[in-house]
Amino acid sequence: MRFVHSFEEAQLTADSVVTIGSFDGVHRGHQALIQQVRAAAAHTQRAAVVITFFPHPSVVLGRAHPYYLTAPEEKLVQLNQTGVDLLIELPFTRETAQLRAADFVELLQRHLRMRELWIGHDFALGYQREGTAEFLTRLGQTRGFTVHAVEPLTNDGEIISSSNIRAALREGDVAHAAKLLGRPFRVSGKVVPGDGRGKTIGVPTANLDVWQDHAIPTNGVYACRAWVGHLPHRAAINIGIRPTVTAETRRTVEAHLLDFDKDLYGLNIALDFLDRLRGEQKFASVQQLVAQIKSDVETTRKLLSDQVMREA
Repeated sequence: MRFVHSFEEAQLTADSVVTIGSFDGVHRGHQALIQQVRAAAAHTQRAAVVITFFPHPSVVLGRAHPYYLTAPEEKLVQLNQTGVDLLIELPFTRETAQLRAADFVELLQRHLRMRELWIGHDFALGYQREGTAEFLTRLGQTRGFTVHAVEPLTNDGEIISSSNIRAALREGDVAHAAKLLGRPFRVSGKVVPGDGRGKTIGVPTANLDVWQDHAIPTNGVYACRAWVGHLPHRAAINIGIRPTVTAETRRTVEAHLLDFDKDLYGLNIALDFLDRLRGEQKFASVQQLVAQIKSDVETTRKLLSDQVMREA
């Protein structure tokens, strides 16, 4: 897959089949749409092209924060695995939001030789979302391209969408989020020094500096698979304000890696959220907190069996 940041860099010499979207999360619905693009491109011997944006339009237009289900580098990895020929990540600005749909299509045809456009069921392009499926279909009839609007993929009757995944994370239902994503929800961050309280109470933790715009599950304790390099480890994760010891106003992400005693400072760790153990609690004493943490660790150990870790 080639990866570029502008139409001018694309330099396609063949006609193309194009899909456009934010693709935040690269969930099962996104994957299904992109696979249809790949199949159509292979059938017609055209290039399969994905166009996406960063920052996300909803972030630029001030509708949401924090927002992203995938960090930019993870999104690139996930899209690379779809097997498309070309990925174009365009910068989205307020000026981009003012671009008329017909003008954007002209760019697609001029730089990408677009012959087919595949879009999701709720897709709209251009200024004030004027480029609906109906609008684009009519435009294609005069400009020589076809439009395919794909019905949404569902899971037990629920539409698989980025917004529904965010809703699951707000409820702490990381298992449901994983079903919609097609893989565990992941958060990554660099291990930074904390206040050392974990070590003093006998439960050393790694404090992760997570990208501030990344969505994270609601406060609570989670069983996770922590990736240190290419090796997975069982981990009990606390997200919240630590009301028993500090009652911070800023949410923190703390990871306790089971059976792991090496120095993690400065390393990047990826956390795959597999299950939620409980909500965040304020305990009457540090001793009660320590006892609960030990219980959480044992629950994590049971949930993340050797077989689960081998399947990572």
